[in-house]
Amino acid sequence: MQRIIFFDTETTGNTEKDFLCQIAYKVDSENFTGLYKPLIKIPPEASAVHHITNKMVRDIPSFAESGDLQKIKKLFEDKDSILVAHNASFDLLMIKKENIEPKKFICTLRLARHLDPEGKIERYNLQYLRYLLEIEIEATAHDALGDVLVLEQLYERLRKKIMEQDSLDEEKAIEKMIEISSHPSLLRTFNFGKHNGKKMEEVLAIDRGYLEWLLAEKVKSDQLDEDWIYTLKHYLGK
Repeated sequence: MQRIIFFDTETTGNTEKDFLCQIAYKVDSENFTGLYKPLIKIPPEASAVHHITNKMVRDIPSFAESGDLQKIKKLFEDKDSILVAHNASFDLLMIKKENIEPKKFICTLRLARHLDPEGKIERYNLQYLRYLLEIEIEATAHDALGDVLVLEQLYERLRKKIMEQDSLDEEKAIEKMIEISSHPSLLRTFNFGKHNGKKMEEVLAIDRGYLEWLLAEKVKSDQLDEDWIYTLKHYLGK
């Protein structure tokens, strides 16, 4: 029987070089959250987001030494487990560094983009969608467990939308959600910079050089920009 596991990590930053300092998950009625000493210092920029400080983790073990790793690894890697995360590629990278590699996952960020083909939604980050969709729940933003509780509600909204839109039962809807999550999103509209609000096709026609430059910047960056790289290569025909 399939088991849906909602999870989130808080980390030392948002690049490939960062590490987790908190992990939380919810499966059925069980909530779990754990705090750990990361392998590198937590910079103030990260603490300003999740409010986890170096002092808070100074005297506690790392995730690998905590005793939680094997329990979580067994749960997450079980063949019947389906992990759900927002911007899953980043969270999956963080736990892969801890030797955890789930077999199936659903990314609510990619689902939200998929269900907005005209690009009407300005942003797709979890807290923006929380308030856009009027998800009323007591949960602290940028706390791993707080984000998990919001994530669970967002997932339910997206699953129901896919079931209704494609006339699917729950099992088939989950299969489709896994499939959508398995490949990068094709972005359609700029939401930053000098072309903010313009469609990709429009920018390609008037400023192809900007797309070329942006692709080069994304490729050499240590931030995870898989969706942007995929999108830019698509429009540039690469």
